[in-house]
Amino acid sequence: MWSHPIQDMVALLERELLLGEVGDLATKRPFKGGAGSKRDEGSGFRVLIAEDEPSLRLTLSDYLSDLGFVVDSAADGTQAQLKLRSQFYNLAILDIRLPKVDGLTLFRQIKQDGRGTEVILMTAFASVVDAVQAVKQGAYDYLTKPFDRDELLIRVRRVQEESRLRAELQEARRRLSELDASRRILGGSPRMLTLLDQVGVVAASESNVLIMGETGVGKELLAREVHRLSSREAKPFVAVNCAAFPETLLEAELFGYEKGAFTGAVKRRDGRFKAADRGTLLLDDVSEIPLPAQAKLLRVIQEGTFEPLGTNASVQVDVRIISTTNVDLLQRGKEGRFREDLYYRLNVVGLEVPPLRDRKDDIPILAAAFLGRLASRQGSTRQDIAPAAWAALTSYAWPGNVRELEHAIEHASILARGGEIDAAHLPEAVRGTSSNTLLSDHMAPGSRGLEDALKSFEREYLSRTLQSTGWRRQETADLLGISRKTLWEKLREHGLNPPAEEEEKDE
Repeated sequence: MWSHPIQDMVALLERELLLGEVGDLATKRPFKGGAGSKRDEGSGFRVLIAEDEPSLRLTLSDYLSDLGFVVDSAADGTQAQLKLRSQFYNLAILDIRLPKVDGLTLFRQIKQDGRGTEVILMTAFASVVDAVQAVKQGAYDYLTKPFDRDELLIRVRRVQEESRLRAELQEARRRLSELDASRRILGGSPRMLTLLDQVGVVAASESNVLIMGETGVGKELLAREVHRLSSREAKPFVAVNCAAFPETLLEAELFGYEKGAFTGAVKRRDGRFKAADRGTLLLDDVSEIPLPAQAKLLRVIQEGTFEPLGTNASVQVDVRIISTTNVDLLQRGKEGRFREDLYYRLNVVGLEVPPLRDRKDDIPILAAAFLGRLASRQGSTRQDIAPAAWAALTSYAWPGNVRELEHAIEHASILARGGEIDAAHLPEAVRGTSSNTLLSDHMAPGSRGLEDALKSFEREYLSRTLQSTGWRRQETADLLGISRKTLWEKLREHGLNPPAEEEEKDE
């Protein structure tokens, strides 16, 4: 079975809306949400409920247990203390007015314990001031009695998600500390581990290498790693950005020139090939080499010799060439802009670096590494990342790849001034509306009927996707996984029309 984004997101919205139809504790209406279908939701998340009113304690315990949470309960503060000492809980839900030991005292003990248990307080209206003060001191949230079970579940879910994100970051730091300190390329996702294995094999050969990938994925770092692991490690590694030189100067930069070879050549200069003799030459953005220089490059690869500009004397070199590109060189060849014979000479071995959006498992380890480097450079302790910021980092598409992630981390670190990095510290593009925020705007239980809510969500999701593509309908249909005809029908159904300035952009 296949699916497309609208179907997936609407299905998720429908589940959330249905989950909101829970009973009211004050009236003891039966729960309608079908807890059995959500049995695995808790998945090992441990909750302690401390409440002296038996019916409420039992109702909450059964409700969360039916959703898959591991729940213990206590009828007074002393029982709660004993359970907290013998078992770690991810979350403690405490009534403020508990017998023997009150909930506020328990909250302060939990914070002093330092094991990371979050606290949600339950309070009557008269004690709201105490609860608010506790939140300022570090309690996660509070609920005023009477409350609906869906109010509690929303808060429990948030704690669960934040706990998961913190665990991911801790695991990333552990994995980072275990990595080979000499490794320049970081990543633990299956695709990156496979690529790094290939690098070790390729480095042992003398063959030319073509590294392919989008801008910002780390192609130059990979090239340097190939050189570092090769038998040429002690010899020069010379990099030239082929896109940085005008066509008239690139050939002189690569092959050198004699004094007087052209206007401005006031003295003789060796080129990059000569500088890289017996070592490695990196041709970054090799697709930008003009055709005349391509012919000369082909000869160097074939014969190991070239003539600097302004002389017929041949220079012999022993250079391994590593090239990088973010475009399809074969397509460039079909367009007459890149020599096909040169392509095959450069691409004896090909390595492809996946974009960051296809290896999001690497984001934690990369973020931890960047924060570590910043701390080392500034002589400070490494900053933490708050769950909200962590959620934004892992949900963003990263069109600029690893380079954009590094800049985002540095940007956030500066704004956080050495403190915990929150979502507000991230660049605007990264902290922008995510699918979760989009869903939450439509999920207030009882705010509208299910059919109306689904239509509203679909219209907004369509609108945002169209805006992201500049109202190009074929591209939008492809992103949504629907036909262009279906897209037209949905546009008519929802009354969506392009702005006047976008009307001419459609295919």
